[in-house]
Amino acid sequence: MTFEDLFDIDDMEDSNDVRPGPWWRHALWTVGVTAFGVGLGWAGASSSIGESEFGLPAVAPGPFGEYLVAWAVIGLLTAGVLRATAARVLVHIPGQIAAVLLLVGTRLSLGWRPEATVLAAMGAACVAVAALWSASALRGAVKAARQRAERQRVRDEGAARTVAAVRDEDAVGRP
Repeated sequence: MTFEDLFDIDDMEDSNDVRPGPWWRHALWTVGVTAFGVGLGWAGASSSIGESEFGLPAVAPGPFGEYLVAWAVIGLLTAGVLRATAARVLVHIPGQIAAVLLLVGTRLSLGWRPEATVLAAMGAACVAVAALWSASALRGAVKAARQRAERQRVRDEGAARTVAAVRDEDAVGRP
């Protein structure tokens, strides 16, 4: 073991890069992040600061339960994609990404009450952003694994050369 092996940052990060656990813990996290994001969006829409002509309008009149249900389903998909990826590789701030996407989507939906097609497009965009974030994390994990494998190959070759040199020295020194 060399000095570099003791302080290899990539190997130390590997022990904390995934969020393993039973399925119920992942499901609970997904539901919690979804409830948090949709709840913040609803709270933001319920209390408007300033005049509506200067910013987002408050909750539009009429029933809004179907929008909350739609964003809850979109949120479960979004948070589920991020958590499924985070269970395998390092994903930076998956909870914050999901919560912000849900907050913005819920807030916009409650303020302007889009038609079903626009709401579906907003939901698809939300899930697509989560998928792109996850794809970026997967790409980084593949790149890091290749780099670790290359470093290990170089170390193994160096160790093999050292062993071969010792054998050669032993063979030369023998009568």
